[in-house]
Parts: sequence; C-alpha cells; structure tokens
Amino acid sequence: MSADTERAIDRRLGTRDAGSRDREIRAPETNTLVPLFIGLMLAMLLAALNQTVLSTALPTIVGELNGVHQMTWVITAYILASTIVMPIYGKVGDQIGRRGLMFTAILLFVSGSIIGGLAQDMTWLIIARTVQGLGGGGLILLSQAIIADVVPARERGKYMGIMGSVFAVSSVAGPLLGGWFTEVIGWRWAFWINLPLGALALGAALIFLKLPRQARGAGRFDVVGMALMMVSSSCLILVATWGGNEYAWSSGVILGLIGATVATAYLFVMVERRASNPIIPLHLFKERNFNLTTTAGLFTGIAMFGVLGYMPTYLQMATGANATKAGLLMVPMMAGFLVTSIVTGQMVSRSGRYRMLPIVGSFVWSLALWLLSIMTVQTPVWLICAYLSLLGIGIGMGMQILVLIVQNSFPNREVGTATASNNFFRQIGASLGSAVVGSLFATRLVDLLAQRMPADALSAGGGSNRLTPELVSKLPPELHEPVVSSYNDALAPIFMYMVPLGIAAALLLWFVHEKPLATTIDREVAIEPATEGFVSLRNRAR
Repeated sequence: MSADTERAIDRRLGTRDAGSRDREIRAPETNTLVPLFIGLMLAMLLAALNQTVLSTALPTIVGELNGVHQMTWVITAYILASTIVMPIYGKVGDQIGRRGLMFTAILLFVSGSIIGGLAQDMTWLIIARTVQGLGGGGLILLSQAIIADVVPARERGKYMGIMGSVFAVSSVAGPLLGGWFTEVIGWRWAFWINLPLGALALGAALIFLKLPRQARGAGRFDVVGMALMMVSSSCLILVATWGGNEYAWSSGVILGLIGATVATAYLFVMVERRASNPIIPLHLFKERNFNLTTTAGLFTGIAMFGVLGYMPTYLQMATGANATKAGLLMVPMMAGFLVTSIVTGQMVSRSGRYRMLPIVGSFVWSLALWLLSIMTVQTPVWLICAYLSLLGIGIGMGMQILVLIVQNSFPNREVGTATASNNFFRQIGASLGSAVVGSLFATRLVDLLAQRMPADALSAGGGSNRLTPELVSKLPPELHEPVVSSYNDALAPIFMYMVPLGIAAALLLWFVHEKPLATTIDREVAIEPATEGFVSLRNRAR
C-alpha cells in the first residue's frame, strides 16, 4: 500500500491527527528540552562516575580487604553487570516506555551503593558492584535512547557530544573523588556519595522526564533469549578473567567455560531466529553500518577501559603519587575526550558529515597506546600525561559518533533496541578490556614481585596482596625500586597488545556508508480507541 493511499485514507477518516501510527515530529522547544536533558545528564553522570571512582581507591581497598588477587572483579563486576542488562533495558523500553525503567535503574544503583558502603570483605564488595552495574547499565542506555526519542538525528550530534562530555567529566571527577575520599574520610564514601546523587537523579526524573506517548510493542518478552545472553556473556568474561590467572588455560574449568560460551551463544542465535520479540533482533546485523560501528565500538571499549581501570593504580605505585594526585594525573586524558567529544558533536550537527571523525580518532588512540606501552620508570610524569591526553582525544573523536551512526540507521521504533545492542557490544569490549588487562597485570605483577623481591621481605609485609601505596612509599630504596619496576613492567607492555585493535577499527570504519542525518523523528505513537478501525483498515490494506 503506497504512502499516498495511506494519506488518502487518513484524510477520509479524519484520524491522522488523533491517532496515526507514524508521525514525523520535530525537536521540542528549547525550554522543554533543556530541563529534560539536564536530568538525563545527571542520571548518566551517576553511572559514569562509578566506572572510575574506585580506580584511585582500589590499591587501598584491596590492601585493607586482603584482595589483590580479586582486584580485577571490583571493576569487572560493575562493567559486566551493566553490559548484560543493556539490551534488556533497550528492548523493554521500546515496548513499555522508558520512564518507569529509569526509576528502576536509579533505585537498583542506589541499593548497590548501600551494600558497598557496608561491605566488610571482597565478596560483598563485588556483590555491591554487581548490583550497581545492574542499575548503571540502564542509566547509560536509557539516557541515550531518550535523547533519540525527542531529538532528530541531524540535531542529535551536539547533544550526544555533550553526553560524551559527561563521561569525560565523570572520568576526571571519579578518580579525584575516590582519591580524596580514600585520604580524608575513607574509601566507603565512594559508595555513600551515591545516595544524595541518586536522590537528585530520581527527583529530576520525576519532575522533568515527560516523554511523548508511544505505541506499545506487541509480543511476549524474550525471557529465554535474555537468559542465554546473560549466561554467554558471563562465561566469556570469566574466561578472560580466570584464564591463565586463577586457572590454567588447559584446565577443565576454562575449557568448560569456553564450551559453555560457544554453546549458549549458538542457542541464543537459534532462539532469536524464532522469537516473536527477540531481545537482539538478528535483522540488525543485516545493516552494514551497525556491524562496522559495533565492532569498532567493541575495540574502543577494550582500549578505553583497559587503560582507565589500571592507570591510576600504576600512577600511585610507579610514580609515588598519592590517590588524589593520581586522579589529577588522569585529567589530561579526560580533557582531551571532553574537548573533542563536544567539538565533533557540533561539527556533525552543522555539517551533517561524520564518517571521517571516528576513523581519524581510531588511528590517534592507537598511537597513544603504543606510546604508553614504551613507558619506563624514568618516563617523566608530564610525558605520561601527554600520552593520556592523546588517548582521550582519539576516543573522544569517535565514541558518541558511533552511537549516532547506529541510531540514524534504524527507524525510531527500534532506536532503543539498536542503541542497546551497540552499547552491549561496546561494554563487552569494556568488560574484556578490564578483565584481560587486569588479569594479565595481576599475574605479571605477582610473578615479577616474586622474582625481584627477597622472599623474607615479601612475606614480612603480608605478601603482594597486602601492598598499598602507603606501604610502598615507606620501603627502603633496595626494596622500593623492585616494587616500582615490577608495577611498570607488569602493565606498560600490555598496552602494545591493544594497538592493532585501533588500526582494525579505523579500517572497518572506512567502509561506513555516510547516510544523510534525519531532520525529523519518525515516531510510532499511541492509538486512540476511536481510531482502532482505521488501524485495522490500514493493516488489512497492506
């Protein structure tokens, strides 16, 4: 049935204004959009802040709780939990609306923060981070999807750029706050601070989050698909975290997890093929831009979180910086991210051109990783900061643009699912980056310390699990130098392994098709009862 025929039916029945299914809607007025946008930024800040707030506190936390061997999980648990729930939030939001889900995500996040503030051992700390991640994944995804609900793609670039700057600000503020809390009032305040912030985010959502009415999706929730996706993702991250660290690669545990990952991934694809309402619709993968940008986003996530998770620890142990100073030393990275994220967003909104930006950005962050990989204990701190700034510039040029490309490739009724699927794979990358870098770092560090430190000195200090920045700073020179060199040699070479990922991302993005950015929102809206006959007539005509 042609569009002209549909419009003729609309005019004849007089129903187009009251309840049409597809409607082109322009962006709301600024005085309506600004309060909504501020509320979304606050929600995203809450989640993004907690991806990095423990990075500077981590050496002290794991030292106090005797958990250096579990250090990876403090970061990985949050990222993994947020990853596996993103597609669920996206799909459910497309079906029932996003407002109620935003409230749920905030409450989950605050609950995890309470558990973390009360945690007395590493097990409860990891549980707390997991619950936080279940809420944090929703806060990040829903904020991006809601912007797509109310702002056309052509104008969305500047808003996505500002959203990207929230990550930059939080990545600066997180380590700074974590360092200050650790040194002044205690690391547990890295959790307690989320209670007032969560209350503000909840209040902002209640007051400002007024979204247009949308038609509800049909079909049952894909419960089996959700479960298989969660199991497969979890097994994959366990392989990356435990392999070669907790268990040998040839052990039954690792081989079993690899088998479980492959089997559940295969079953997931089979289930999604037959599901009436799949959690990740397989037709998304027929869109070339989705495949290219999603793969590039996964590589970017590996690089970004592989560095963010452990550089603050490195800076404290290898350069002698305290927790607060280590946070300040991460500012150049996020400053580069902040500036380029905002500038590139404005450029895209004005010109409508976007293809080359993430390509150049991928080459830039590849160069930065190579420079970080050749650091030594003699490398000046200012030069390390310059390398980090270059890394931030490269990632900032592409991260939010990749999301925009995906959103521009699908109709609005699928934008939540498409955004969630894209974010899911990027967060899988973040989980892998955090897990693999953390696992390699911890394994190499323990081995190097065992080789370079006298056995009696290491055991007298409680072993490598008990090392804290304060303890290292008080070591005599003959012990201090082996510890510092061990931290440098354990981490820096790992960054070289990620350089090919940036080059591969740039090559993939070269094949992105630069589609014109939409200037209106094609939305499926709720149907009034009086027009149900009209909808049936249109469906029959098709």
